[in-house]
Amino acid sequence: MNRICHLFGIKYPIIQGGMVWCSGWRLASAVSNAGGLGLLGAGSMHPETLREHIRKCKAATDKPFGVNVPLMYPEIETLMQIIAEEEVKIVFTSAGNPKIWTEWLHNKGIIVAHVVSSTRFAAKCEEAGVDAIVAEGFEAGGHNGKEETTTLCLIPAVRKSCTLPLIAAGGIATGEGILAARSLGADGVQIGTRFALTEESSASFAFKDRCLRLNEGDTILTLKQLSPTRLVKNDFYKHIEEAEKRGASVDELRDLLGRGRAKLGIFEGDLFEGELEIGQAASMIKHLQPVSEVMKELVEDYNTALRRIQDELNWN
Repeated sequence: MNRICHLFGIKYPIIQGGMVWCSGWRLASAVSNAGGLGLLGAGSMHPETLREHIRKCKAATDKPFGVNVPLMYPEIETLMQIIAEEEVKIVFTSAGNPKIWTEWLHNKGIIVAHVVSSTRFAAKCEEAGVDAIVAEGFEAGGHNGKEETTTLCLIPAVRKSCTLPLIAAGGIATGEGILAARSLGADGVQIGTRFALTEESSASFAFKDRCLRLNEGDTILTLKQLSPTRLVKNDFYKHIEEAEKRGASVDELRDLLGRGRAKLGIFEGDLFEGELEIGQAASMIKHLQPVSEVMKELVEDYNTALRRIQDELNWN
């Protein structure tokens, strides 16, 4: 039992990222049932939709699960009240100041982890009293930090700067990747892209199929003037690229982004005009699998890689 397993009451220190339009109750419960920690992605849910997913997740698993909450969510107070009413025990917060909600959540008996992209924000998390930190490198899909620090550089820096249980995220999709993150000082990992491309993910088949055919370099970090976001290169991305090249204002970019662009791409499967958020690790994933198989592979490949390194060290 390491610190992450002990904190969340799980078998393996593997957390499924709470991704918009991917992380519904089917995915979260499947990951939890397989020994990891499943997270519901509240960022794409209306408050009552979240309540429904929490209840369905409880019916589908007796294992721990949690909710990921972007702190800039427009109805944040209503969302947090539902989480408390439904007695969710674990909340991962992101995209905001952890000081605002951590004490309130702790008073409700809820464990809090917060997602950061730099050592500066990790320090603020420690000051805020969170229970764990997720340090996410810019290889990750969706919204990223402006620093563009890779996971390989970020994890040891955060480990050196704080004492809290540390979860590595960004570009991790294999057992070997988990071992690498652990060797850099992480107590556990958060995996998004690998779980987004599973049978239980609520993303559309068209989105999954497109992502399973991606090669290196087919995603890019863009929208840096608004909120850096890693996307698949498609027609929508080309519109963004053209606008940025001609010096479009922030307001123009917001108008171009519009509303519901991520839902259009990820959930509804518009591969041309939708916002297709996925991480660089997608280029390593070629088959659609159930969560149970993915978790089995992650654990087995981690152990195989660990034994190989141990054997090499013994041989030397």
